[in-house]
Amino acid sequence: MIARHAASRGPLVSRYGMWFFLYTELLLFGAMFLVYSVYRYRFPSDFHRGAMEENLVTGSINTLVLITSSMTLAMAVSAMKTGENRRSARLQLASILLGVVFLCIKYYEWHAKIIKGLYPNSPVLLKLPKGQILYFGLYYAMTGLHGLHLLAGIGALSFTLWLTVNGRLTRDNHAVLENTGLYWHFVDIVWMYLFPLFYLIT
Repeated sequence: MIARHAASRGPLVSRYGMWFFLYTELLLFGAMFLVYSVYRYRFPSDFHRGAMEENLVTGSINTLVLITSSMTLAMAVSAMKTGENRRSARLQLASILLGVVFLCIKYYEWHAKIIKGLYPNSPVLLKLPKGQILYFGLYYAMTGLHGLHLLAGIGALSFTLWLTVNGRLTRDNHAVLENTGLYWHFVDIVWMYLFPLFYLIT
């Protein structure tokens, strides 16, 4: 009886643990958003000029890519709950591939800026006004940190895919996939804030 009760609490405990972890991540990104807000208030025109270097088309495509990846992962969790393991595996793979697409597009955006000399401590950037230097510093720090989190999500999701393919995850034992889904959705939500901050400045 005790063992059965402990087993039933396992997924709940792991979910609480994931929510606590996401709370600490929220504090991290929240602090960066606060710093961004302060400097944007102090240098509004410089931030606007810096944002003119952003590619709204690729940023919008990346936003759509992440929204779609969250949808496919939510469908993967639902499929797992109904015992459709093979369908869940295909949907997990789709989310992984969409995450890779996002990172490839982000690499293209970074590469385009680096070619122009717009990267931290570059001679070109250091000649610009202080507000623009701060803008690009925050751009690389915040989008880079987000990219690292997405890369970690791809790694975690690749692990859940391996577990699914090998029959280690079932409709009665899928807490790992659910927690990975929570992390993935959090990373996607962070991007929903980064996108308007860097691409839609007016």
